[in-house]
Amino acid sequence: MTDKTSKKSSPKTTAIVRAAALKTRSTRHVNGFVTFIRTQGVVGLAVGLVLGGAVTVMVKSLIDNVVMPPIGFVLGSSEGLKGLTWNLGKTSVGDFAVLHYGVFLNDLINFLVIALVVYLVVHALGFDRLDKKKE
Repeated sequence: MTDKTSKKSSPKTTAIVRAAALKTRSTRHVNGFVTFIRTQGVVGLAVGLVLGGAVTVMVKSLIDNVVMPPIGFVLGSSEGLKGLTWNLGKTSVGDFAVLHYGVFLNDLINFLVIALVVYLVVHALGFDRLDKKKE
């Protein structure tokens, strides 16, 4: 018969082996998580959301207060593009049905300028190179 107690390792050795295995598994999980973030474009998405939110107010103010008034002046509206409307006709209750196409044009220009600014900032700061390309 073999003595089972002679083959057992000490509690200290067992704890060290378990700690080493846990560290290896933890490192493997962290590396897997970082790889997932880099390959799935999460960094680019996060950068786009943060920069888009931060830049939106500034660009919207620039468009509403600097760009749109001259365009509205040229088109004959004192409110910029937001004042451009088209009367479709009278309704059965006597009110006019009005199409506010200037508001849509204003929002479209806001979107395009904000998208351009975010694109330029991402490329200027090199954030577009953070994501690992899929192979």
